[in-house]
Amino acid sequence: MGKSKKMIFCSVPKIWEVVVMFEKIIGNDIIKEQLKKSINNNQISHSYLFVGIEGIGKKMLATELAKAILCLNDNKYCNNCKSCVEFDGNNNPDFLYIEPDGNSLKIEQIREMQKKVQEKPIISNKKVYIIDNADKMTVEAQNSLLKTLEEPPEFVTIILIGSNENAFLTTIKSRCMIIRFNSVDNNIMTEYLQSQGIENVTENMLELFQGSIGKAIELKDKQEEYLKIEKMIENISNYDLIDVTKNAEILYQTKEEIMEMLDYINIVLLRLSRNNTKYTNCIKIVENTKKRLKQNANYDMCIDNLLFNMWEEIVWKI
Repeated sequence: MGKSKKMIFCSVPKIWEVVVMFEKIIGNDIIKEQLKKSINNNQISHSYLFVGIEGIGKKMLATELAKAILCLNDNKYCNNCKSCVEFDGNNNPDFLYIEPDGNSLKIEQIREMQKKVQEKPIISNKKVYIIDNADKMTVEAQNSLLKTLEEPPEFVTIILIGSNENAFLTTIKSRCMIIRFNSVDNNIMTEYLQSQGIENVTENMLELFQGSIGKAIELKDKQEEYLKIEKMIENISNYDLIDVTKNAEILYQTKEEIMEMLDYINIVLLRLSRNNTKYTNCIKIVENTKKRLKQNANYDMCIDNLLFNMWEEIVWKI
């Protein structure tokens, strides 16, 4: 039997109790106002390309935009009409969400979508297709999609979402209204985190987030780990090697997230290096550890060497 094609009809973020359009999306106010105006003036594009870093709200905004386009109420985004109710229940037949099948989004997935594009809406007078991680489309898939973007049915809107704008063919970009999302300002980020009960957000943490609200939200479960690592690095010269290993125990337990943790260590080291060049040399040690891990070297041994070499660099070398 051939491998089944991955077409996802309902696995999208659910949006509950939304009263004001886009109110739960943090930052990018200009983009939100632009899209609100387009909806209110009934000037929706047939195709959009949402681009920006991961975790910045592209998917959530695309999903809310889809809900507003499909809403049967003249005021839009009513939450009460049949379309809105079915959308919130992930059962709206006029909405389709597609994501990569494995590491790429394949031509077969696009062809499956194209079979449905010509079908008229069932509940609404519009249909919306979201293609998430569209920057992972193969060239063949993009060329196939191009035919639909060039001559879309009047009732169809297609929203492409991606982090790497350069991955899209020029012909694809020329057929889309490109919406470029900006990183969320650190002050807005901090204010939001505090409203969620997350205090003690350090400059190092904000640097790690790089304006991604998604990464910031994940902090709730990781903040204690980050603070512990930060404290260990800042006080490493006061520890013996045994204490360093104890205080860095979390590094041995976060195998799946070690690259992010090493990035955070480098951020801490970079700030410390402004006053002491020894920390600059430690950044090189961290980068070497990343390379070894990517080469599938023994995990615990890599962490052992990382801690010993950093401790030796800071404590013993002149």
